[in-house]
Amino acid sequence: MKVLSNDKLIKRNRTIGMLTSLAGLGIMVGGFIISIQDINSGQQFGTVLIALILGIILSQIGVYFGNRWGKSPRPDEILTASLKGIGDKYTLMHYVANIPHLLVGPSGLIALLPYQQGGKITYDSVKGRWKQKGGSAYWKIFGEERLGRVDLEVRGEIDDLKKLLAKNGLPELPITAILAFTNPKATVDAADAPYPTVPISKIKEAVRKLQKDITADPEAVRLFLALYK
Repeated sequence: MKVLSNDKLIKRNRTIGMLTSLAGLGIMVGGFIISIQDINSGQQFGTVLIALILGIILSQIGVYFGNRWGKSPRPDEILTASLKGIGDKYTLMHYVANIPHLLVGPSGLIALLPYQQGGKITYDSVKGRWKQKGGSAYWKIFGEERLGRVDLEVRGEIDDLKKLLAKNGLPELPITAILAFTNPKATVDAADAPYPTVPISKIKEAVRKLQKDITADPEAVRLFLALYK
């Protein structure tokens, strides 16, 4: 498997995450100090409130960047390690194409969406949404993003890949996605989901199953990869 990675972007975003986290913490500490000094008069209440809100916003930005580019192993590192040995017909791209993680191979284009949420992951076929139950309440508030609208995220990445093909005048390729949960405390029960939804330990199995079910034109794959040489 060939791996292409935008190391410059990863380094930049890691720095952004670190700086916003420190700035958020510093502003909240500053607001706390002001509140203590002003505890009797209350004249600086507005300043303290603004500092608290700004500090929380910056801290959440820091969490967003930190979860993706700050902590090691990062999502790209986890995906690379988990797909090791998949075969030399595959090319794994991290922050190189117009979506974060893309696997290109015999099945065409596979958007890889890693999630670090814990708990039980299911798919509601009536509402067409992935859901999370359980997990640590503490980390949901202070260190872990909520699962959110996975359906919209998957659809967005597939649409972006379609636009990429059209923009470059490339032949059509099969486009699909795999959702991989990297948290060792996550359990996945989503067999009825429209896209493979698996714990990270089963991602290679999911890729190989797609290879049996979907076949892409090798020349179309070659032309796509030529964009990134």
